[in-house]
Formats: sequence, structure tokens, C-alpha cells
Amino acid sequence: MDKEKTQKVVKEAYGKTARKQKSCGCCGHYTAQYAKSIGYTEEELKSVPDESNLALGCGNPTALAQLKEGEVVLDLGSGAGLDCFLATNRVGPKGKVIGVDMTPEMLDKAKENAKRNGIENVEFRMGEIENLPVEDNSVDVVISNCVINLSADKPSVFREIHRVLKPGGRVAISDIALLKELSQKIRENAEAYVSCLAGAVLVDEYRKLVESSGLKDVKITEKSVSACCETDTQDPLGQAIFEGLEEGESLEGCVVSLYVEGKK
Repeated sequence: MDKEKTQKVVKEAYGKTARKQKSCGCCGHYTAQYAKSIGYTEEELKSVPDESNLALGCGNPTALAQLKEGEVVLDLGSGAGLDCFLATNRVGPKGKVIGVDMTPEMLDKAKENAKRNGIENVEFRMGEIENLPVEDNSVDVVISNCVINLSADKPSVFREIHRVLKPGGRVAISDIALLKELSQKIRENAEAYVSCLAGAVLVDEYRKLVESSGLKDVKITEKSVSACCETDTQDPLGQAIFEGLEEGESLEGCVVSLYVEGKK
């Protein structure tokens, strides 16, 4: 899909998820269990608003980032604010966290969570990760959680990351990638929904995307089969994939979660 169509279907899918979670009184147990399965601790989850955890990530980038007090952090595709709120705890009142998301419903939910819980050192901005509403050389750390795979223009995403980072700034990204190409059937089905794995690239290609942006000391760690591809996932992107599988077809050996690190 082209960029415009990809953005449209992703907005619709995540807008629907935000609206669904608002009316779901039984989601808390699932979202907490899911978050723990991808690396969040009980203590971390208790330190943020429950409503910020929508069980949509594939890792815990704030833990990877080793954030320090006073730093400025940017979260790409911040959703309802989970990773932003964890980051605010780490950077403290002298630090600042900026969340960027292109889905109005998610932004509204994140802002509501911040206001209701009195979290002041965070700001949520409407924008695209390919064209960030952030000044040059203004951010110490860029984090993101299972979002960049959705972009139809990944080179622009990483160029933007490099642009907004201060010299010496770093990235800590959780994402998904492919160990081998998916079947055409799966790709076509995912494109009809929200271009989840259809947008993911091979691990080696992912590394080249990061390095070509100018980021240095790039380290990519393969974690496990992506949790968004578990058969009981509530992620709308993961659900779309399973509807495209032929009888007996499996994603085993195809999809992996990554931790991506690098510096400017």
C-alpha cells in the first residue's frame, strides 16, 4: 500500500481500539498479563494509569533506554501513553516526555490519562512519525514500541529520528521484523486490514534502514516470536494476520521481536 492508504487503515484500526477499550470493563486483566509477557514488571504497571495499557506493544523500550533524570524523551506512536508515563517517572520533574501519534482517539485518551493523574512533564502532539513535529537536535532519547513496522516510509522515519536527536542522543526501539518472507496470501490479507506484518521487513533490511539514517553503534537484539502474533492477541493488527492464514499454515519461524539501539 502507498503511504496515504497505510495511514488511513492504521488510523481506523487504532481509533477503533481506543474506543473499544474505553467501553471494555473486562480488559484490565488481559492487558496486564500481556504487558508482563513482553517485559513490563508489576511495579512498572502499578506506577502508570491502568487506562494507558492497551496491550499493543511488543517489548519494553523504556527499560532498554536506561533513562536518566532530566532527559528529554520522544515516543513515536505513543498511543494511550503507557511508555510516556513510564518515562516521566524516570526523567523526573526536570525532564520532559513528548508523545507523537497520528490517531486522534489515542491522543485524546493519552491527554485524558495525563490530566486525570496529574502528570505534568509530558506533552502529546498530533503528527506523523515520518514528519515529526519536533525541533532539530532537541531530544536525548527516542523510544518506540511496535510502531515503525507500520510505516510505509521507514527511511523517512529513521532520518527524522536522526534529525531530532541531540548529538550523542540515542534510540531504544521495540519492533517486529521478519526472519523470512511471508506468503503472498498473508501479505494481501494484512494489507486489506492494517498492513501489520505486511509492513514488516527482514531483520537485515531493518539494520540497513537504521544505519543508513546516520545512526552509529547500531545493535539489534532478536528477542522471541512477536507477541502480537499469538493466536489470542487482541491487537487488531495481529488479529488480521490470523484471518489470512490457510488451514495448517503457521507464522512459526517467520516473525521476531527486536530491540534496536543506536546513537547519533
